[in-house]
Amino acid sequence: MAGADPPLPAQLLNGAVPVIVGPTGIGKSQLAFELARKVGGEIVVADSRQVYQRLDIATNKPSPEQRREVRYHMIDFVDPATTFNAAQYVQGARAAIDDIHERGKIPIVEGGTMLYVDALCDGFSLTGIPPDPELRSKLETLDVAALGERLLALDPDPGVDLQNPVRVIRAIEILLAAGPPLRRLRTRTPPPWTPVRIGLTAGLEVIDRRLEERSRAQVARGLVAETQAALDSGVAENAPVLTGIGYAEAVAHIRGRLTLDELPLAMARSNRRYARRQLRWWRHDDRVRWFEIEPDPLPGILNYLE
Repeated sequence: MAGADPPLPAQLLNGAVPVIVGPTGIGKSQLAFELARKVGGEIVVADSRQVYQRLDIATNKPSPEQRREVRYHMIDFVDPATTFNAAQYVQGARAAIDDIHERGKIPIVEGGTMLYVDALCDGFSLTGIPPDPELRSKLETLDVAALGERLLALDPDPGVDLQNPVRVIRAIEILLAAGPPLRRLRTRTPPPWTPVRIGLTAGLEVIDRRLEERSRAQVARGLVAETQAALDSGVAENAPVLTGIGYAEAVAHIRGRLTLDELPLAMARSNRRYARRQLRWWRHDDRVRWFEIEPDPLPGILNYLE
């Protein structure tokens, strides 16, 4: 019939869930939005900062116009003064995907927080949780008794030798990232649906240019004022959302450690390092099918989903 919508790609009809990954600034959010419009989908964001309310600029949340056109899940529901971990994310995201499927819609996962994506798609594992050098350096100043007390406060039954400081520190590191109990993290619990990992990529010079342009645009949009408002409302400087890229540099500017001209350059440097870390992470996963951002990757992705 003239004007009828094209049929959905076969993999989507069979319950597969597209999972869009790649480095920060590559255009994952825009692609997810366009794909959702094309297939009647809803987007489940996998980003450890977008969960926080009232902080929109450096977290790169979708625009109000996009959110009126496509339904988004797992954004804007956590108070920025509190903490949020991967276990809470997986519980909420899996429930959202189940709900989307039950309503006959297509869930699309999009995001760059590697731990969140892997925990959602594969279940948890100890090896999937990266080390935290800053946390380790702080914990290494504690004696074994203090380390044990801190671990037991997080998980009363961690199954770890409390006299081994190396293992105790690693257990604390894992629990702070993923949430208790530790025993859950030793086995994978994959979801009932099939993730189809789709990676966006480009040359490093293209990524770097996009990141610098985005950093300048975020400062121009009012990043400093948004950060100051969070501080004024009682959000601590060391709160997770304010230690993320963009806000950490904005706090440094507010405290006089960066000039306004230096601010976007510092943000771009931090983003470049993070983008390369994301690329290394995803390049090791041979389940990711990569697409260049130029020309338009959407037609090729739709063909891949057939």
